Amino acid sequence: MPTIVLIHGAYQGGWIWQRTSKILREAGNLVLSPTLEGCAERAHQIRPGINTESHADEIAQLLFYEDITNAVLVGTSSGGMVMAKAAEMMRDRVEQIIFVDALALMDGESVGDIVQRKTAINTALASGPPRSDVINRLFKDLEEPTKSWAIERYTLQPIACMRDPIELKRFWTQKWKASVIWCRQSVNPPEAHQRRTAETLGASWHELDTGHYPMLSEPVALARLIMEGG
Repeated sequence: MPTIVLIHGAYQGGWIWQRTSKILREAGNLVLSPTLEGCAERAHQIRPGINTESHADEIAQLLFYEDITNAVLVGTSSGGMVMAKAAEMMRDRVEQIIFVDALALMDGESVGDIVQRKTAINTALASGPPRSDVINRLFKDLEEPTKSWAIERYTLQPIACMRDPIELKRFWTQKWKASVIWCRQSVNPPEAHQRRTAETLGASWHELDTGHYPMLSEPVALARLIMEGG
């Protein structure tokens, strides 16, 4: 049985997958949903040097230390970048990759090349929108009580992950079993970007009629797509 590794995006932690992972586990799947360094309950660990590559190395080391050789990696939002780099690093341990409304950058691209969005809070180590923007934009499509639950768990993202170009030398020339899940009501990342991912990788294409957080708004439908495997 493959091990499903759920990789969160910016301003999140492993908590974002809570509902989807419960459904996947109840169906008999092995599921891991780690929180990356500097995020959510690990926000106190923020330090210089955290970037997409260091986050990807955390996933790569998880696969190694847990002896996972048949991983299904699932990345959402900026977690798609982390997933791609981790998959590149651990090609022989990855069975499938699934992009869930996710960024998939080419070597040398950065988030700002794809997502045009004003960031109001920048510190030396972290970046993200203010709480008012989280309420009125980031999680605006979620229904209560889910919306308030998610807002309480929002944290800033290590700034280099959002600012620096990604280093991805081999990923796009490697062969993958890949799927792309586009959320029709989501603005970022744009549909054209996600279609580029699918076309470049020869990935299967799926759509959900929901916003950018399908793991919160449509966990049953998302879990089904993950289990079907494209």
